Amino acid sequence: MKLISAVSRWQGYNMITANGLIQLGFVPDVDFRVEDDGSGAVIAEWNSASPQPTEAEIGAADAEYQTAWNAQEYARNREPEYPPIGDQLDALFHAGVFPADMAAQLQAVKDKYPND
Repeated sequence: MKLISAVSRWQGYNMITANGLIQLGFVPDVDFRVEDDGSGAVIAEWNSASPQPTEAEIGAADAEYQTAWNAQEYARNREPEYPPIGDQLDALFHAGVFPADMAAQLQAVKDKYPND
């Protein structure tokens, strides 16, 4: 693995630098490490065997990430208000929505651990 000893300074980036790198397929704490040195986020270590992307490549990837993030706001807003997934699945089971083989598996678990 290659390690760049000098800290990469990219003006105008805050912690979004990591999002751009993630969007490009790099893994935090494996391929790179980002630190905030007090004046913003910097790439403190580059460990990937792949070349370090340019500022423009990271910026473009960050814009893609941000667009995708913004498009999912409705999902993030809904999630805390939905009932727990276990309750949703149990309701579907009781409504008879599951295929017979799945319903049989669920019923076997319910029979093994009855609600006294």
